[in-house]
Amino acid sequence: MKTQLENIIQQVWQKEKRNLFTFLTGAGISSDSGIPTYRGIDGIWVKGTQFHKPEEFGTLRYFRQHPEEVLQYSLFRKKMFENASPNESHFELVDIEMQLQNRFHLITQNIDNLHRRSGSQRIYEIHGNNREIKCSNGCKEILNLPVEINGKELDEDLTIRDKELLTCSHCGHWMRPNILWFDEYYDEKTNKKFSALKIAKNSGVLFIIGTSGATSLPIAIAETALKYGAFIIDINTEDNNFTDLIKNKKNTLIIREKSTEVLKTIKEIIKKQNPKSYLR
Repeated sequence: MKTQLENIIQQVWQKEKRNLFTFLTGAGISSDSGIPTYRGIDGIWVKGTQFHKPEEFGTLRYFRQHPEEVLQYSLFRKKMFENASPNESHFELVDIEMQLQNRFHLITQNIDNLHRRSGSQRIYEIHGNNREIKCSNGCKEILNLPVEINGKELDEDLTIRDKELLTCSHCGHWMRPNILWFDEYYDEKTNKKFSALKIAKNSGVLFIIGTSGATSLPIAIAETALKYGAFIIDINTEDNNFTDLIKNKKNTLIIREKSTEVLKTIKEIIKKQNPKSYLR
């Protein structure tokens, strides 16, 4: 595996065009921080005697019917994210970014803010993030979630003050999390759709880490990178939708190991290419 990675990184390092090192991450990279995957069994939301799957309540349709319930769940996850800490894989990516500088780009499906908290800078959050809110009625402004609003316990309802702060000051409709729900489409403003695809087009290598490719934009990113001649490296513990896309294709590598150890190897190989730069 190391020899194959060395050959790929050396080739990309020497390119004048399409020389970006792009990392696409998903929920798997945050699992060591104790954050359960959204689609897994731990993503099921229990309210009263009702059990809701994410595909049901994680929609704009459901929010319009039950806004307080969805906002309560969002604030429950806010508390979960705040209590979690970035793990070693997050910090390895920070080190790699320090080495590569403008040749590094991180595209993440995660809304948990752990990449930013670890120190990553060149980030494209294609599923939005849990730090921000926007009007559910379409008012243009995207705002930071007011610091006065605290994370919630599983059975803790919104306060009167929460409801005031989560009301749009322009039109009076509910504010909502600035994230992509299951019945919504990717765009540039919230999801950086076209920016992410442009990066994919100019990538020399795309590392896919901790994501199965269950949504359309991550797969489109991999398809675009492959179309324009990038190497694709699938770093996951199990086969997934990306595996189906790249198997038996040239310029691809499938690695079935934990991300932290592979990222350490990638970091050391890059350091050899650029020995004067600092890496811890």
